[in-house]
Amino acid sequence: MSRGLLITGTDTGVGKTLVTAGLCAWLRERGWGVRPFKPVESGTDESAGVPADSSLLAACSGRPLAEICIHSLPEPLAPVVAARRAGSSLDLVRIEEAFGRLVETPDQVLVEGVGGARVEVVEGLEVIDLAARWDLDVLVVSANRLGVLSHTLLTVEALLQRGARVRGVLLNTVSEGTPTTAAQTNEDELRRLLPAGVRLLGCVEWVPPESQRDPQALAAALDPVAASILPDAGESTLRG
Repeated sequence: MSRGLLITGTDTGVGKTLVTAGLCAWLRERGWGVRPFKPVESGTDESAGVPADSSLLAACSGRPLAEICIHSLPEPLAPVVAARRAGSSLDLVRIEEAFGRLVETPDQVLVEGVGGARVEVVEGLEVIDLAARWDLDVLVVSANRLGVLSHTLLTVEALLQRGARVRGVLLNTVSEGTPTTAAQTNEDELRRLLPAGVRLLGCVEWVPPESQRDPQALAAALDPVAASILPDAGESTLRG
């Protein structure tokens, strides 16, 4: 594998954390060590001051929360804005030192971005920039709904223009019930429209809210696509 995998998305709320957590749980079930990293998380006011996404990553990976999240911010805003409003600063040196410790291990490293691919992690450095800066392949998570075609193509185009290695695109089902016509046709259209060399890796089925913090349920949801996302961690490769 590369130095790790950057999981980014077309927007906020598309399922990056669900996918990252599911991959962590899936890897752990198969005996792989996994180190998730979400360097900045905003919106802790909505979860009693606790970084909820990073806490889920901790539960699914067995790693300590302090290793996963370096900066947590109260308001659900872009990190630079949330930090400014909170009167705090985002420390790139601390973030990069923490990342450096993760990649010194033999474990799989999964870096979850914040918001969409062009959101700043710290001032002047966007999520999209982490791919080259940290030598990461990229997985793009897209919500399977109306509008995803343009959002996905624009995100992939921006990544490729920066020289990123895009491992693929993963659709995520974000609503229950009978799929809309858009949701039923998005997979085929993306396969037709994505640039050469960029694969659509499949679609994650709906995970009910009561199961979205259950590591076993998340691992099961990612099972149909995980081996395509993480080819070096397939079913036959168990680590004891």
